[in-house]
Amino acid sequence: MSWLYIFIASIFEITWAVGLKYSQGFTQIRASILTVVSMILTYVFLAFGVKNLPIGTAYAVWTGLGIIGTSIYGMIYFDEPKDILRILFILLIFIGVIGLHLTTKSNP
Repeated sequence: MSWLYIFIASIFEITWAVGLKYSQGFTQIRASILTVVSMILTYVFLAFGVKNLPIGTAYAVWTGLGIIGTSIYGMIYFDEPKDILRILFILLIFIGVIGLHLTTKSNP
């Protein structure tokens, strides 16, 4: 269950990071509210996840998935660079996340 919490926290991590762009410096009220709510929820689910996972591993996976999701969103919706080296380095982060997941056991 801890890994599911980390995954959910990562979704909210992506949501608030993308929300910052849409909030335009917190001048757009709906996007700002979504961003702040997502910030709170990402930490709530992260806190649930670290109850039974090592903090370093949980944090690395949480931020890694957040980086991957936010980067992909930016490439698709904000026309951010899609060059091969950028994609390769994002893939390396993904490999690291998978490796941490496969080599980490949660505490009961």
